[in-house]
Amino acid sequence: MTEHVNELGQPIGATVEGWSGAEWPSDDVMVGRFCRVERLGVEHLAALFEAFALDVEGRNCTYLPYGPFASLGDVEAWFETWCCGGDPQFWAILDLQTDRAVGVASLMRIKPAAGSIEVGHVHYSPLLQRTPGGTEAMYLMMRRVFELGYRRYEWKCDALNAASRRAAERLGFVFEGVFRQATVVKGRNRDTAWYSVVDGEWGRLRARFEAWLDAGNFDGDGRQRRGLGAFFEMI
Repeated sequence: MTEHVNELGQPIGATVEGWSGAEWPSDDVMVGRFCRVERLGVEHLAALFEAFALDVEGRNCTYLPYGPFASLGDVEAWFETWCCGGDPQFWAILDLQTDRAVGVASLMRIKPAAGSIEVGHVHYSPLLQRTPGGTEAMYLMMRRVFELGYRRYEWKCDALNAASRRAAERLGFVFEGVFRQATVVKGRNRDTAWYSVVDGEWGRLRARFEAWLDAGNFDGDGRQRRGLGAFFEMI
């Protein structure tokens, strides 16, 4: 690492040339080959309730600060409480084949002046888990963030949430450490694992995602020929 020194002989960070901040995320829809990502609205709630109900044991909500949802009314109450502000900015993920919402994610802790933003509240129903659309949605959101000029894209999760940690690493996020006793969720202690992607890593990750998403990597039934990890090693 190059060391920069001020006039007092102290090491300092490198100058960020031309930095004037990032843009606030717009409401523009993101469309891929398998999914569409659009701002979450009341029109998505019935489909989301049906999709979330397929998780009959409520496993997907163990590490979320809300849920499981026993009724459509519970989903509506969640929407009104959590999803109507500017930050977090909630997005619905729709399957292009059915045109129905099958999951949600948010952009949150949005700090344009610092160039930092986080993806969170990732809640994939069984209809979206382990599908190309699930990966593509994360690619589309990551692409949007870096196109808006952000320098740092964060992923945080309960340190005990092994599935979320595997997902972060599969998507190319770099583990940074664990904040002990970071918060209390549903009356339980939560140690928070931190991950990030920074702008200097995005070009390589983008090439990896786009090579994986290429039509030639999927057969006629939409099954991948090679996993995302294979492209990470090649690019």
